Amino acid sequence: MNYQETFRTALQSAWIIIKLVIPIYIIADILYYYNLLEKVAFLFEPFTSLLGLPAEAALSIISGIFLNLYAAVAFAAPLDMTPHQWSVLAVFLGVCHSLIVENVIMKKLGISNLYSYTLRFGGGLVIAWIAFQMPSEWFSATVTSETFTQKHYADFMDLITTSLSSALMLTVKIILLISVLIFVMDWVKSRPFVKHSAKNVSKGFTITVGIILGITYGAGVLIKEKQSGALSRDDIFYIGTFLMICHAIIEDTLLFVIFGADFSMVLGIRVLAALVVSWLFLILYRIGDKDENHTV
Repeated sequence: MNYQETFRTALQSAWIIIKLVIPIYIIADILYYYNLLEKVAFLFEPFTSLLGLPAEAALSIISGIFLNLYAAVAFAAPLDMTPHQWSVLAVFLGVCHSLIVENVIMKKLGISNLYSYTLRFGGGLVIAWIAFQMPSEWFSATVTSETFTQKHYADFMDLITTSLSSALMLTVKIILLISVLIFVMDWVKSRPFVKHSAKNVSKGFTITVGIILGITYGAGVLIKEKQSGALSRDDIFYIGTFLMICHAIIEDTLLFVIFGADFSMVLGIRVLAALVVSWLFLILYRIGDKDENHTV
């Protein structure tokens, strides 16, 4: 195992993500600071009705889609919602959040923006609607509700400096975590007993990283594996599809559990949906790929 090469590729993978995360992180804070999302929140009210959520949840949905889950929870916290409603919101935004940042990352893997946006928004709606159709008695609050504290800034410069500081801390976190993950993965793959199944190790490891830590971290490992040729186009498509439905399931879900969402139900719905959707879409992808090659 070449430790220097492993560290070098880890930094290269992290750098790709860092260049995307820092500027968009700051832009997201600026949008939130000036309440610019309120201007278009009314567009999402039909979706709140479809999912059985109060109309006021529209602002939570749009901030989650374009910014992040912290902003989404901040807007939803004052709403008097049931555990079922909190769980439905958690399912939808668990699939469909931070689209600008995370879809740019998926684009680096060769997955088109059209596919990413369509899958995550459309898939999120369908999966959340199915959760809404389930009996309310299946959902119960996992923990006692707490109060979410929003970030407040003294002025614009305070916003910029605080946002930049947070973005830089995230940058360091990404570099360290990606380096450790890739080091572990290369070490595992260098063991004699797994050399004959390196592809399966790659697929399983990257999916596990993405499920637990999220697309940002999972994609860092995935980019490295793609560059090394360890994963095929089918592998990239399957893993990418799976992770867009089911990623960061612990941290993301716990944000909503604080206010009344059912942890086990949200977790089970997203994992099951990811397995079904990625399997079905991989079959369609392979059929389309064969037809295209046959035509050519």
